[in-house]
Amino acid sequence: MKNSYESPFSTRYASEEMQYLFSADKKFKTWRRLWVALARAEMKLGLPITQAQVEELEAHLDDINYDVAEAREKLVRHDVMSHVYAYGIQCPNAKGIIHLGATSCYVGDNTDVIIMKEALQVIRRKLINVIDLLSNFAEKYKAMPALAYTHLQPAQLTTVGKRATLWINELLMDLEDLEYRISTLKLLGSKGTTGTQASFVDLFEGDTEKVTRLEQMIAEEMGFEKVVPVSGQTYSRKMDAQVLAVLSGIAQSASKFSNDMRILQNFKEMEEPFEKNQIGSSAMPYKRNPMRCERITALSRYVMIDSLNPAFTAATQWFERTLDDSANKRISVAEAFLAVDSILNIMLNVCDGLVVYPKVIRQRVLKELPFMATENIMMEAVKKGGDRQELHERLRMHSIAAGKVVKEEGGENDLIDRICADPAFQLSHEEIDSIMIPENFTGRSAEQVTLFLSAYITPLREKNQDILGENAELNV
Repeated sequence: MKNSYESPFSTRYASEEMQYLFSADKKFKTWRRLWVALARAEMKLGLPITQAQVEELEAHLDDINYDVAEAREKLVRHDVMSHVYAYGIQCPNAKGIIHLGATSCYVGDNTDVIIMKEALQVIRRKLINVIDLLSNFAEKYKAMPALAYTHLQPAQLTTVGKRATLWINELLMDLEDLEYRISTLKLLGSKGTTGTQASFVDLFEGDTEKVTRLEQMIAEEMGFEKVVPVSGQTYSRKMDAQVLAVLSGIAQSASKFSNDMRILQNFKEMEEPFEKNQIGSSAMPYKRNPMRCERITALSRYVMIDSLNPAFTAATQWFERTLDDSANKRISVAEAFLAVDSILNIMLNVCDGLVVYPKVIRQRVLKELPFMATENIMMEAVKKGGDRQELHERLRMHSIAAGKVVKEEGGENDLIDRICADPAFQLSHEEIDSIMIPENFTGRSAEQVTLFLSAYITPLREKNQDILGENAELNV
């Protein structure tokens, strides 16, 4: 038991994969990759840097001498220069050309963009797998009639699978936003202290074409097509806001799913997985609480609120940069990714074991179906010579009376008995029963599921076959 604070993202929620992306080790190793890319590009463009110096830097990309860097930082109070110093201790021949012409944001900001891109790709992989699992579920239950709700009141019928497509469609919207953001992320490049590239103009003796080529070469080595066209000292903090807006969108969709599931579990129509030895309540042994979906709701709320942080940071950066972004940014961006990673881990777990109770769903449908079938019943009665307007009024009165029995007396819905007993309708129980088949009231639900999966999910699966099949085990 430790006596200092540990983030729940590290101990309970986020995957080791995502935790590593935002670790100090990942950050500092990426700094070194950027210093190598800078040195290599400067060498190729004619600066007095040798291949041997670049190779020396490459030889120590991963064996960071943290003890030296930490001791140096205590002395100089500057993390970047401490790591430049430590790298130089390991690479004495290249010591003089490390970080040549660059400012701290060259490694800091470019690393942030690189890590965000890699983290978005992890989120993309998990999101696609959640979509895949929910699509399997939608296909399996595409024709099973279920009550649909508007205002959380029973409306017409839908199907269990059709409802699942509503969840999937929102996640597809998030995936589209995510892929756009991945495809448009740009490195800061090598812009200098205020974005003017003055130090690099000096290094290349006024050859601005080489200055332009320098950051293009760096971007290519780091896996990016482009650098930002203009900047101050940092990339625009709107980039963080845009990325977290995507994460917030995923959280919104996940929360919609989890809240629907929590209500369905209350209805006893569906449940999240419940393990053999799981305890639902410390006081009530019979309880089966939707704790996974409640956790999705909780973490989603955190992400949606957290996404405001980079928005305020972007809005309050002064001129070419201020440092009031740093402390907030290193928390808010990392934790948004860790939280969404956690959310998707839970969704992978839940969607891989959704439990459906067909008999309960059918029972709830049949209790409400008499009200929903009134128009069809009225049309049958009109065919037998009834007056449409009179029948409509009688149905209204019978429905009110039947609703009173259910709500005020706790009785069963006796609307059909009332209609059969009313001579104006001239309909028997058998005739009405032939009308009240739930499958006849779901409209195009099953067809919509088939068309939706064919048009949107099949191409997605074909494009991403290599990443399908992921699942997640939860720590708690």
